[in-house]
Amino acid sequence: MNLTIWVLATRPWSFTMTAISVGVGGAVAALDGAFDVWLFLVTLIGAICVHGATNLINDYFDYKSGVDRPGAPTTLYRPHPLVQGLISPGAVLGVSLGLYGIAAIIGLYLVWVAGLGLLWFVLVGAVASFFYTAGPIKYKYIALGELSVFLMWGPLMVGGTYFVQTSSLSPNAVLISLPFGLLVALVLLANNLRDIDYDGSVGIKTLGTLLGQKRTLRLYQGLVLLAYLAVVLLIALRILSPWGLLVFFSAPIALRLIQTMQQQIPNDADARTAQLDTLFGIWLILGLVLQRVFPLSL
Repeated sequence: MNLTIWVLATRPWSFTMTAISVGVGGAVAALDGAFDVWLFLVTLIGAICVHGATNLINDYFDYKSGVDRPGAPTTLYRPHPLVQGLISPGAVLGVSLGLYGIAAIIGLYLVWVAGLGLLWFVLVGAVASFFYTAGPIKYKYIALGELSVFLMWGPLMVGGTYFVQTSSLSPNAVLISLPFGLLVALVLLANNLRDIDYDGSVGIKTLGTLLGQKRTLRLYQGLVLLAYLAVVLLIALRILSPWGLLVFFSAPIALRLIQTMQQQIPNDADARTAQLDTLFGIWLILGLVLQRVFPLSL
Protein backbone atom coordinates (compact mmCIF):
# COMPACT_ATOMS: atom_id res chain seq x y z
CA MET A 1 0.00 0.00 0.00
CA ASN A 2 1.44 3.36 -1.07
CA LEU A 3 1.13 5.67 1.92
CA THR A 4 1.61 8.80 -0.19
CA ILE A 5 -1.41 7.94 -2.33
CA TRP A 6 -3.56 7.47 0.76
CA VAL A 7 -2.39 10.71 2.29
CA LEU A 8 -3.30 12.52 -0.94
CA ALA A 9 -6.68 10.79 -0.97
CA THR A 10 -7.57 12.33 2.40
CA ARG A 11 -6.86 15.84 0.98
CA PRO A 12 -4.53 16.90 3.81
CA TRP A 13 -4.28 20.48 2.54
CA SER A 14 -7.86 20.97 3.73
CA PHE A 15 -6.98 20.05 7.33
CA THR A 16 -5.79 23.61 8.03
CA MET A 17 -9.44 24.66 8.26
CA THR A 18 -10.09 22.04 10.93
CA ALA A 19 -6.94 23.00 12.82
CA ILE A 20 -8.03 26.64 12.84
CA SER A 21 -11.57 25.87 14.03
CA VAL A 22 -10.18 23.78 16.89
CA GLY A 23 -7.62 26.52 17.55
CA VAL A 24 -10.32 29.17 17.81
CA GLY A 25 -12.29 27.04 20.28
CA GLY A 26 -9.18 26.43 22.36
CA ALA A 27 -8.21 30.11 22.33
CA VAL A 28 -11.67 31.21 23.48
CA ALA A 29 -11.52 28.63 26.28
CA ALA A 30 -8.10 29.94 27.30
CA LEU A 31 -9.57 33.44 27.50
CA ASP A 32 -12.08 32.03 29.96
CA GLY A 33 -9.27 30.52 32.02
CA ALA A 34 -9.44 26.89 30.87
CA PHE A 35 -6.90 25.29 28.56
CA ASP A 36 -5.49 21.78 28.75
CA VAL A 37 -2.84 21.05 26.10
CA TRP A 38 -3.44 17.29 26.16
CA LEU A 39 -7.19 17.64 25.63
CA PHE A 40 -6.57 20.20 22.90
CA LEU A 41 -4.23 17.86 21.00
CA VAL A 42 -6.59 14.89 21.38
CA THR A 43 -9.47 17.04 20.12
CA LEU A 44 -7.41 18.14 17.14
CA ILE A 45 -6.44 14.57 16.22
CA GLY A 46 -10.06 13.43 16.50
CA ALA A 47 -11.32 16.31 14.38
CA ILE A 48 -8.72 15.65 11.68
CA CYS A 49 -9.66 11.96 11.63
CA VAL A 50 -13.29 12.92 11.04
CA HIS A 51 -12.26 15.39 8.34
CA GLY A 52 -10.13 12.78 6.57
CA ALA A 53 -12.93 10.21 6.83
CA THR A 54 -15.39 12.75 5.45
CA ASN A 55 -13.21 13.46 2.43
CA LEU A 56 -12.78 9.75 1.69
CA ILE A 57 -16.44 8.82 2.13
CA ASN A 58 -17.41 11.83 0.01
CA ASP A 59 -15.15 10.61 -2.81
CA TYR A 60 -16.46 7.06 -2.38
CA PHE A 61 -20.13 7.95 -2.78
CA ASP A 62 -19.45 10.54 -5.50
CA TYR A 63 -17.56 7.84 -7.40
CA LYS A 64 -20.23 5.18 -6.87
CA SER A 65 -22.97 7.56 -8.03
CA GLY A 66 -21.04 8.53 -11.16
CA VAL A 67 -20.51 12.16 -10.17
CA ASP A 68 -16.74 11.76 -9.87
CA ARG A 69 -15.49 10.19 -13.10
CA PRO A 70 -12.69 10.80 -15.60
CA GLY A 71 -13.02 14.35 -16.93
CA ALA A 72 -15.09 15.64 -14.00
CA PRO A 73 -13.84 19.03 -12.71
CA THR A 74 -12.75 17.61 -9.36
CA THR A 75 -10.38 15.20 -11.15
CA LEU A 76 -8.77 18.05 -13.08
CA TYR A 77 -7.95 20.37 -10.18
CA ARG A 78 -6.79 17.96 -7.46
CA PRO A 79 -5.43 14.42 -7.14
CA HIS A 80 -8.24 11.85 -7.12
CA PRO A 81 -6.62 8.43 -6.60
CA LEU A 82 -9.98 6.62 -6.69
CA VAL A 83 -10.96 7.89 -10.14
CA GLN A 84 -7.38 7.41 -11.34
CA GLY A 85 -7.61 3.73 -10.41
CA LEU A 86 -4.77 3.92 -7.89
CA ILE A 87 -6.95 2.67 -5.03
CA SER A 88 -10.12 0.58 -5.00
CA PRO A 89 -13.59 1.71 -3.85
CA GLY A 90 -13.65 -1.02 -1.21
CA ALA A 91 -10.32 0.11 0.21
CA VAL A 92 -11.49 3.73 0.32
CA LEU A 93 -14.62 2.70 2.21
CA GLY A 94 -12.59 0.58 4.61
CA VAL A 95 -10.02 3.28 5.40
CA SER A 96 -12.78 5.84 5.83
CA LEU A 97 -14.61 3.62 8.32
CA GLY A 98 -11.31 3.01 10.10
CA LEU A 99 -10.79 6.75 10.53
CA TYR A 100 -14.36 7.07 11.79
CA GLY A 101 -13.59 4.32 14.28
CA ILE A 102 -10.51 6.13 15.60
CA ALA A 103 -12.52 9.34 15.84
CA ALA A 104 -15.29 7.50 17.72
CA ILE A 105 -12.83 6.18 20.31
CA ILE A 106 -11.40 9.67 20.77
CA GLY A 107 -14.90 11.12 20.96
CA LEU A 108 -15.98 8.67 23.66
CA TYR A 109 -12.84 9.44 25.65
CA LEU A 110 -13.55 13.17 25.45
CA VAL A 111 -17.18 12.60 26.45
CA TRP A 112 -15.92 10.67 29.48
CA VAL A 113 -13.62 13.58 30.37
CA ALA A 114 -15.86 16.56 29.56
CA GLY A 115 -19.34 15.17 30.19
CA LEU A 116 -22.35 13.81 28.32
CA GLY A 117 -23.14 17.23 26.87
CA LEU A 118 -20.29 16.71 24.41
CA LEU A 119 -22.04 13.62 23.03
CA TRP A 120 -24.43 15.85 21.09
CA PHE A 121 -21.52 17.52 19.30
CA VAL A 122 -20.04 14.10 18.47
CA LEU A 123 -23.30 12.63 17.16
CA VAL A 124 -24.29 15.66 15.08
CA GLY A 125 -20.79 15.85 13.62
CA ALA A 126 -20.81 12.15 12.72
CA VAL A 127 -24.21 12.31 11.01
CA ALA A 128 -23.35 15.50 9.12
CA SER A 129 -20.03 14.02 8.01
CA PHE A 130 -21.30 10.66 6.75
CA PHE A 131 -24.53 11.74 5.08
CA TYR A 132 -22.93 14.60 3.16
CA THR A 133 -23.01 12.39 0.06
CA ALA A 134 -24.34 9.12 1.50
CA GLY A 135 -27.94 8.04 1.09
CA PRO A 136 -30.67 8.44 1.95
CA ILE A 137 -30.00 12.10 2.77
CA LYS A 138 -27.18 13.14 0.38
CA TYR A 139 -27.66 16.76 1.39
CA LYS A 140 -24.69 17.92 -0.70
CA TYR A 141 -26.88 17.20 -3.72
CA ILE A 142 -29.81 19.30 -2.50
CA ALA A 143 -28.00 22.62 -2.04
CA LEU A 144 -27.38 22.21 1.70
CA GLY A 145 -23.63 21.69 1.50
CA GLU A 146 -22.63 25.27 2.29
CA LEU A 147 -24.97 25.48 5.27
CA SER A 148 -23.62 22.23 6.69
CA VAL A 149 -19.99 23.28 6.24
CA PHE A 150 -20.72 26.63 7.90
CA LEU A 151 -22.28 24.93 10.92
CA MET A 152 -19.67 22.17 11.20
CA TRP A 153 -16.53 24.31 10.93
CA GLY A 154 -18.15 27.17 12.79
CA PRO A 155 -20.38 26.58 15.85
CA LEU A 156 -20.06 22.78 16.01
CA MET A 157 -16.27 22.44 15.91
CA VAL A 158 -15.45 25.63 17.80
CA GLY A 159 -18.21 25.07 20.36
CA GLY A 160 -17.27 21.41 20.76
CA THR A 161 -13.62 22.27 21.37
CA TYR A 162 -14.66 24.86 23.94
CA PHE A 163 -16.87 22.26 25.66
CA VAL A 164 -13.98 19.80 25.88
CA GLN A 165 -11.92 22.39 27.73
CA THR A 166 -14.63 23.79 30.01
CA SER A 167 -17.46 21.20 30.17
CA SER A 168 -19.83 24.06 29.37
CA LEU A 169 -21.41 25.91 26.47
CA SER A 170 -20.45 29.45 25.49
CA PRO A 171 -22.57 31.83 23.39
CA ASN A 172 -19.43 33.90 22.83
CA ALA A 173 -17.54 30.91 21.40
CA VAL A 174 -20.40 30.28 18.98
CA LEU A 175 -20.56 33.93 17.91
CA ILE A 176 -16.79 34.17 17.44
CA SER A 177 -16.92 31.04 15.27
CA LEU A 178 -19.33 32.57 12.75
CA PRO A 179 -16.95 34.67 10.58
CA PHE A 180 -14.51 31.81 10.09
CA GLY A 181 -17.28 29.26 9.55
CA LEU A 182 -18.68 31.55 6.89
CA LEU A 183 -15.38 31.65 5.03
CA VAL A 184 -15.01 27.87 5.17
CA ALA A 185 -18.46 27.55 3.60
CA LEU A 186 -17.27 29.87 0.85
CA VAL A 187 -14.62 27.31 -0.14
CA LEU A 188 -17.47 25.00 -1.14
CA LEU A 189 -19.40 27.86 -2.72
CA ALA A 190 -16.35 28.74 -4.84
CA ASN A 191 -16.07 25.09 -5.88
CA ASN A 192 -19.74 24.98 -6.82
CA LEU A 193 -19.47 28.30 -8.63
CA ARG A 194 -16.68 26.91 -10.80
CA ASP A 195 -18.55 23.64 -11.44
CA ILE A 196 -22.02 25.05 -12.19
CA ASP A 197 -22.23 23.65 -15.71
CA TYR A 198 -20.97 20.19 -14.80
CA ASP A 199 -23.13 19.89 -11.68
CA GLY A 200 -26.18 20.85 -13.70
CA SER A 201 -25.35 18.25 -16.34
CA VAL A 202 -25.27 15.41 -13.79
CA GLY A 203 -28.38 16.55 -11.93
CA ILE A 204 -26.77 17.90 -8.76
CA LYS A 205 -28.56 20.78 -7.06
CA THR A 206 -26.17 23.30 -5.50
CA LEU A 207 -26.55 26.96 -4.65
CA GLY A 208 -24.68 27.59 -7.89
CA THR A 209 -27.09 25.64 -10.09
CA LEU A 210 -30.13 27.08 -8.28
CA LEU A 211 -29.03 30.74 -8.31
CA GLY A 212 -27.02 30.87 -11.51
CA GLN A 213 -23.51 32.21 -11.92
CA LYS A 214 -24.19 35.94 -11.54
CA ARG A 215 -26.25 35.68 -8.36
CA THR A 216 -23.94 33.06 -6.86
CA LEU A 217 -20.98 35.33 -7.54
CA ARG A 218 -22.76 38.24 -5.83
CA LEU A 219 -23.53 35.97 -2.88
CA TYR A 220 -19.88 34.91 -2.68
CA GLN A 221 -18.62 38.49 -2.76
CA GLY A 222 -21.20 39.65 -0.23
CA LEU A 223 -20.40 36.89 2.23
CA VAL A 224 -16.66 37.59 2.05
CA LEU A 225 -17.38 41.17 3.08
CA LEU A 226 -19.85 39.99 5.72
CA ALA A 227 -17.14 37.92 7.44
CA TYR A 228 -15.10 41.08 8.04
CA LEU A 229 -18.14 43.14 9.04
CA ALA A 230 -19.07 40.42 11.54
CA VAL A 231 -15.69 40.83 13.24
CA VAL A 232 -16.27 44.58 13.55
CA LEU A 233 -19.71 43.92 15.03
CA LEU A 234 -18.30 41.41 17.53
CA ILE A 235 -15.75 44.00 18.62
CA ALA A 236 -18.45 46.66 18.95
CA LEU A 237 -20.46 44.25 21.11
CA ARG A 238 -17.32 43.56 23.20
CA ILE A 239 -17.44 39.87 22.37
CA LEU A 240 -14.10 40.22 20.61
CA SER A 241 -11.39 42.60 21.76
CA PRO A 242 -9.81 45.21 19.46
CA TRP A 243 -7.14 42.58 18.76
CA GLY A 244 -9.75 41.06 16.48
CA LEU A 245 -8.98 43.79 13.96
CA LEU A 246 -5.84 41.83 13.10
CA VAL A 247 -7.98 39.81 10.67
CA PHE A 248 -7.98 42.86 8.40
CA PHE A 249 -4.36 42.08 7.52
CA SER A 250 -5.93 39.44 5.27
CA ALA A 251 -8.35 41.95 3.70
CA PRO A 252 -6.09 42.84 0.71
CA ILE A 253 -6.13 39.17 -0.31
CA ALA A 254 -9.92 39.12 0.06
CA LEU A 255 -10.30 42.18 -2.16
CA ARG A 256 -7.99 40.74 -4.83
CA LEU A 257 -9.93 37.50 -4.72
CA ILE A 258 -13.23 39.32 -5.20
CA GLN A 259 -11.79 41.22 -8.17
CA THR A 260 -10.38 38.04 -9.72
CA MET A 261 -13.68 36.20 -9.34
CA GLN A 262 -15.49 39.14 -10.94
CA GLN A 263 -13.29 38.95 -14.03
CA GLN A 264 -13.23 35.16 -14.40
CA ILE A 265 -13.81 32.21 -12.10
CA PRO A 266 -10.35 30.64 -11.75
CA ASN A 267 -9.90 26.88 -11.83
CA ASP A 268 -8.44 27.06 -8.33
CA ALA A 269 -11.20 29.29 -6.92
CA ASP A 270 -11.74 26.94 -3.98
CA ALA A 271 -8.01 26.72 -3.20
CA ARG A 272 -7.66 30.51 -3.29
CA THR A 273 -10.62 30.87 -0.95
CA ALA A 274 -9.05 28.31 1.38
CA GLN A 275 -5.86 30.39 1.45
CA LEU A 276 -7.92 33.40 2.52
CA ASP A 277 -9.59 31.27 5.22
CA THR A 278 -6.22 30.20 6.55
CA LEU A 279 -4.82 33.72 6.84
CA PHE A 280 -8.05 35.08 8.32
CA GLY A 281 -8.17 32.24 10.84
CA ILE A 282 -4.53 32.59 11.88
CA TRP A 283 -4.99 36.32 12.54
CA LEU A 284 -8.20 35.58 14.47
CA ILE A 285 -6.44 33.06 16.72
CA LEU A 286 -3.49 35.40 17.19
CA GLY A 287 -5.88 38.16 18.27
CA LEU A 288 -7.49 35.86 20.84
CA VAL A 289 -4.09 34.79 22.18
CA LEU A 290 -2.89 38.39 22.42
CA GLN A 291 -6.04 39.32 24.30
CA ARG A 292 -5.12 36.67 26.85
CA VAL A 293 -1.55 38.00 27.18
CA PHE A 294 -2.04 41.74 26.58
CA PRO A 295 -5.71 42.56 27.27
CA LEU A 296 -7.28 45.42 25.32
CA SER A 297 -10.77 46.83 25.67
CA LEU A 298 -12.88 49.51 24.05
